[in-house]
Amino acid sequence: MSQSISSTANVLLQMLSDDDRELLQPHLTRVDMAVGKTLVDADKPIEFIHFLEGGIGSIVSTSEEGVKTEIGIFGREGASGMSLLHSTDRSPYSAFMQVNGGTALRVDMQAFCEVVEKSSTFRHLLLRYTEALAIQVGQTVVANAHHQMESRLARWLLMCHDRVDGDTIALTHQFMAIMIGAQRTGVTVTLHILEGVGMIRATRGQVVILNREKLEEAAGDGYGKSEAEYRRLIGPFGRLD
Repeated sequence: MSQSISSTANVLLQMLSDDDRELLQPHLTRVDMAVGKTLVDADKPIEFIHFLEGGIGSIVSTSEEGVKTEIGIFGREGASGMSLLHSTDRSPYSAFMQVNGGTALRVDMQAFCEVVEKSSTFRHLLLRYTEALAIQVGQTVVANAHHQMESRLARWLLMCHDRVDGDTIALTHQFMAIMIGAQRTGVTVTLHILEGVGMIRATRGQVVILNREKLEEAAGDGYGKSEAEYRRLIGPFGRLD
């Protein structure tokens, strides 16, 4: 059964023109998005595009030895499966739900590609999103190469905070290690450092943001560029107050 776009929290879908909304809406189905749900299998044909309505999706590269490194995240500002925009039906990276998002609006690959072909405005909106996402990935490379672990973890916590309601984020130490390309023990030590100066409170399986301003200071120039680019290219995003 198709779902109304008018009631969605997904920013991309909110930004659709009336004509694009009419084209896409009959193909959308609202589905539950539990933690760990696979959105894209690496090197396999993409079956569905998920427009998240909450929570956090993680884009992950896995080495031949099985080591996972997160290269990007998205939430209700984005969608999975954007490789389809570039005339390929698969990606070398996987994507899965890292934080429970409640629901997403899902469209199958064939219907999605048909709408993309019919509507240049829909295609251009999604290409602007992939540009913002590419900048986020680029900022991750810079942060991992040049920033200390405290700065990198502060950046990722801010990015997660932008994508959830409230100040509590359900994240395990293992997930955070994948997020910033570090050992789990290093993440635990760094969390204690951030906690010690009053930025966060870390408990088993979750982090509570206590002082966002201090986190932004700790993240430095690693945070803000891709978020600003998303707002320039697409629309409101993040916590601006």
